[in-house]
Amino acid sequence: MPAVYSQRCVITDLATFQVDPERGFLPSPDPLERLPPVFSCWEEIARDLPKRLAAGTLRPVLEQLPVLPVSSLQEPVQLDRAMLLLSYFGHGYVWEDEQPATRIPAGVAVPWYAVAQRLGRPPVLSYASYALHNWRRLDPAGLIALGNIVLLQNFLAGVDEEWFILVHVDIEAKAAPALQAIGLAQQAVAADRGPELERQLATVASALEQAYATLLRMPERCDPYIYYRRVRPYIHGWKDHPALPDGVIYEGVDAYGGAPQKFRGETGAQSAIIPALDAALGITHEDDPLRPYLIEMRAYIPPTHRAFIEAIEQGPSIRQYVIGRYQCQLALRDAYNACVHWLARFRSTHLEYAGRYIHQQSQQGLDNPTNVGTGGTPFMPYLKKHRDETVAHQIP
Repeated sequence: MPAVYSQRCVITDLATFQVDPERGFLPSPDPLERLPPVFSCWEEIARDLPKRLAAGTLRPVLEQLPVLPVSSLQEPVQLDRAMLLLSYFGHGYVWEDEQPATRIPAGVAVPWYAVAQRLGRPPVLSYASYALHNWRRLDPAGLIALGNIVLLQNFLAGVDEEWFILVHVDIEAKAAPALQAIGLAQQAVAADRGPELERQLATVASALEQAYATLLRMPERCDPYIYYRRVRPYIHGWKDHPALPDGVIYEGVDAYGGAPQKFRGETGAQSAIIPALDAALGITHEDDPLRPYLIEMRAYIPPTHRAFIEAIEQGPSIRQYVIGRYQCQLALRDAYNACVHWLARFRSTHLEYAGRYIHQQSQQGLDNPTNVGTGGTPFMPYLKKHRDETVAHQIP
């Protein structure tokens, strides 16, 4: 067994990274649906949030919200629920009107900051709150899949918003076998077990194919025009956003000293799936303005999932192992290439959706730009480049 492989660390325990073999990055148990009674005022606002936004009356309600202490929230599921609610309050407050607010009242800002600190993420709506912790099963014994999941929280509500987020939840569930297989694949590399590596790569490819099939379902119930006009406006952040060039003030947060803060908005780039797959398959991207942004996105990913990506990056190279052996094990090369193929297909469809759902829409104001993603980047040229770079990693 080559020493270069045996001396590298491998992932042996998914639980260390809060990765579930059947749910992947989705939480287990299912997300909490309600906080303790002391937070009933938050739950009431959350219940009425779509109606308040439709009526244009959310800001006055949140401005009157008292600063509730969050020290009583001890369970992880409680912190995740609090982060979800406060994130929806904060973004609803900022983006309720075409003229975004430049400050967030203390009743939202102070507990939001406190909860975010405990979760190791910035106080802004991120993918973890928008998707990972924002669902429940209609049949508690059924699958975490489209048809059996609904959202816990909406902005305006409606089938398009519901479907857009739930497609992401389903993709997360479909990707779970791939995440488990990554660790087993690196173990196979470390032990120089080619046939086992081939089996694990086949599992990765199959999971990616299923996740891709779910992605293809996005247009079924999420119309590009409705997405752009009714779903997207609320998930923008306040870093590199043309309507909020100076950021947003978090009132009452002593750590910020009254200075405006700039945080990225919610984006699928905050899912750990693609970075984990890139790391596992050895897919690298040449320097471009999007690359540091993608690295920055890791600060918005739950810390344990961040650590999972880093552990894969530090583990033995699956790609180099395959390159070193494929001439006498062509099936190993084919298994690796199948993974790259489905990852490229996924990126290609994502690029297509970015064009249809955002870039081709008609911009009417600075608050919802068509050339800047919700994370604050000019996305189109770089999404295409990353798709092409993925294709280029096929082993001939």
